[in-house]
Amino acid sequence: MLLELFQWLGEDIRAFQVFNYLSLRAVMAALTALAIGFMAGPATIRYLRAMKMGQAVRTNGPKTHMVKDGTPTMGGVLILISIGLSTLLWMDLSNRFVWVVLFVTLGFGWVGWVDDYRKVVHHDPKGMSAKEKFGWQSLIGIVASVYLAFAISAPNDIHVVHMIVGWVESGFPMQMPSHADLIIPFFKHFAYPLGIFGFVALTFVVIVGTSNAVNLTDGLDGLAILPAVLVGSALGVFAYVEGRIDFARYLLFPYIPGAGELVVVCAALAGAGLAFLWFNAHPAQVFMGDVGALALGGTLGTVAVIARQELVLAIMGGIFVVETLSVMIQTTYFRLSGGKRVFLMAPIHHHFELKGWKETQVVTRFWIITFILVLIGLSTLKIR
Repeated sequence: MLLELFQWLGEDIRAFQVFNYLSLRAVMAALTALAIGFMAGPATIRYLRAMKMGQAVRTNGPKTHMVKDGTPTMGGVLILISIGLSTLLWMDLSNRFVWVVLFVTLGFGWVGWVDDYRKVVHHDPKGMSAKEKFGWQSLIGIVASVYLAFAISAPNDIHVVHMIVGWVESGFPMQMPSHADLIIPFFKHFAYPLGIFGFVALTFVVIVGTSNAVNLTDGLDGLAILPAVLVGSALGVFAYVEGRIDFARYLLFPYIPGAGELVVVCAALAGAGLAFLWFNAHPAQVFMGDVGALALGGTLGTVAVIARQELVLAIMGGIFVVETLSVMIQTTYFRLSGGKRVFLMAPIHHHFELKGWKETQVVTRFWIITFILVLIGLSTLKIR
């Protein structure tokens, strides 16, 4: 929005042409989101508290969490507002990839909002049923997956339509351009061809899976938000590289026109996330709830797909992966063994709490692990 204004002003005043630089707009997006979060945070918390939108702490959880009962939740709305406004202000409004990311972010945020609203306002501890929640997530994920299957290899939406029509008329062939191959980290000339259906299936799993993984991780003060900021910022670097033909060719990545604009979204996520952490740090004044966690996970998954870094996302977001696996392992073993457990409690952050770690220790150590994993992920830019 502001880009168009500055481009118009730049025709007469050269100083405004500096805003054509993507790097500057990314910095401004982060600062704008940070400012929105800081300014709107206190009022948002007061409103949530006045509306009695407090988190009900489960009685079978760690006893130290009982003091959190009634803490305002649904604070993820603050994150969505900060990301949305900042991105719209500083993005290139004609960029289709940014709109896809915003569609997934706001769509998953809506699903989380409905779930939180039913739990808190309607006092329904179940919220949305698992089938209903997964159904809406699946619908959003499938729409994004099918579009991206063609958009990754097409320069604009007109070509996307032509590709879809040609795909249908030719009998649904499986082949796809090499741009859509699955990139294997640390290997220079090895990528796995997915085909149309393979790409859609993988993209669906990445987007929906990451959304739910971040949601499962969001169980301690600040635990989910900083890893999301770190991983999102690193994905912005990959998107920037693949949106520049010179960088992409030098580092042997596919050149994806328009992908670089995603750095604005990632920067806005970083700014919004850091602002939210100010209020979510222990002892938390507000929780993000499903409205924030589902949306953030969807954002990370979608950016990773567009940047062709699904496996690197799994590396950098290792904490999210482990948290999800701990729940899957615990649930499966509990059923098969007739009530026995692998962990003291799942997700695994609760296991460490019951082992004697303080909440701040768990959170800080998980942050450190994420920082290390993000550095490993970034090393794949050159170590190939």
